[in-house]
Amino acid sequence: MDTSIGAFEAKAQLSRLLRAVEQGQRFTISVRGKPVADLVPHHAVTTEAVAAAVAALQATPRIRGVSDADVAGFVGEGRL
Repeated sequence: MDTSIGAFEAKAQLSRLLRAVEQGQRFTISVRGKPVADLVPHHAVTTEAVAAAVAALQATPRIRGVSDADVAGFVGEGRL
Protein backbone atom coordinates (compact mmCIF):
# COMPACT_ATOMS: atom_id res chain seq x y z
CA MET A 1 0.00 0.00 0.00
CA ASP A 2 1.29 3.47 -0.89
CA THR A 3 1.63 6.13 1.76
CA SER A 4 0.84 9.67 0.68
CA ILE A 5 3.26 12.39 1.75
CA GLY A 6 3.50 16.09 0.96
CA ALA A 7 6.44 17.40 -1.05
CA PHE A 8 7.70 19.64 1.76
CA GLU A 9 7.65 16.75 4.25
CA ALA A 10 9.26 14.41 1.70
CA LYS A 11 12.09 16.90 1.19
CA ALA A 12 12.65 17.23 4.92
CA GLN A 13 12.63 13.44 5.47
CA LEU A 14 14.25 12.16 2.28
CA SER A 15 16.86 10.01 4.02
CA ARG A 16 14.20 8.28 6.14
CA LEU A 17 11.98 7.78 3.10
CA LEU A 18 14.82 6.25 1.10
CA ARG A 19 15.56 3.78 3.89
CA ALA A 20 11.87 2.82 3.97
CA VAL A 21 11.79 2.42 0.17
CA GLU A 22 14.85 0.20 0.43
CA GLN A 23 12.72 -2.06 2.64
CA GLY A 24 9.97 -2.20 -0.01
CA GLN A 25 7.67 0.62 1.10
CA ARG A 26 6.16 2.92 -1.54
CA PHE A 27 5.22 6.60 -1.25
CA THR A 28 3.09 8.93 -3.34
CA ILE A 29 4.37 12.49 -3.17
CA SER A 30 1.80 15.24 -3.54
CA VAL A 31 1.83 18.99 -4.05
CA ARG A 32 -1.14 20.82 -2.56
CA GLY A 33 -2.97 17.50 -2.22
CA LYS A 34 -2.47 16.48 -5.86
CA PRO A 35 -0.36 13.33 -6.43
CA VAL A 36 2.63 14.16 -8.65
CA ALA A 37 5.22 11.40 -8.15
CA ASP A 38 5.74 7.91 -6.79
CA LEU A 39 8.78 6.92 -4.76
CA VAL A 40 9.19 3.19 -5.32
CA PRO A 41 11.99 0.62 -5.03
CA HIS A 42 14.34 0.47 -8.01
CA HIS A 43 14.15 -2.63 -10.22
CA ALA A 44 17.29 -3.13 -12.28
CA VAL A 45 16.74 -4.64 -15.71
CA THR A 46 19.19 -7.42 -16.44
CA THR A 47 20.67 -8.17 -19.83
CA GLU A 48 19.00 -11.57 -19.69
CA ALA A 49 15.57 -10.01 -19.15
CA VAL A 50 16.07 -7.71 -22.12
CA ALA A 51 17.23 -10.60 -24.31
CA ALA A 52 14.19 -12.67 -23.27
CA ALA A 53 11.82 -9.79 -24.08
CA VAL A 54 13.40 -9.31 -27.51
CA ALA A 55 13.19 -13.05 -28.22
CA ALA A 56 9.51 -13.10 -27.20
CA LEU A 57 8.74 -10.18 -29.52
CA GLN A 58 10.60 -11.81 -32.39
CA ALA A 59 8.66 -15.06 -31.84
CA THR A 60 5.31 -13.27 -32.06
CA PRO A 61 3.60 -14.16 -35.34
CA ARG A 62 3.37 -11.33 -37.84
CA ILE A 63 0.04 -10.15 -39.16
CA ARG A 64 -0.28 -11.21 -42.77
CA GLY A 65 -2.23 -9.26 -45.35
CA VAL A 66 -1.98 -5.88 -43.66
CA SER A 67 0.64 -3.47 -44.95
CA ASP A 68 2.71 -1.13 -42.80
CA ALA A 69 0.83 1.78 -44.35
CA ASP A 70 -2.52 0.24 -43.33
CA VAL A 71 -1.31 -0.25 -39.77
CA ALA A 72 -0.05 3.34 -39.66
CA GLY A 73 -3.49 4.47 -40.87
CA PHE A 74 -5.21 2.41 -38.15
CA VAL A 75 -3.00 3.99 -35.53
CA GLY A 76 -3.72 7.45 -36.92
CA GLU A 77 -7.45 6.72 -36.68
CA GLY A 78 -7.07 5.51 -33.10
CA ARG A 79 -8.06 1.95 -34.00
CA LEU A 80 -4.92 0.39 -32.52
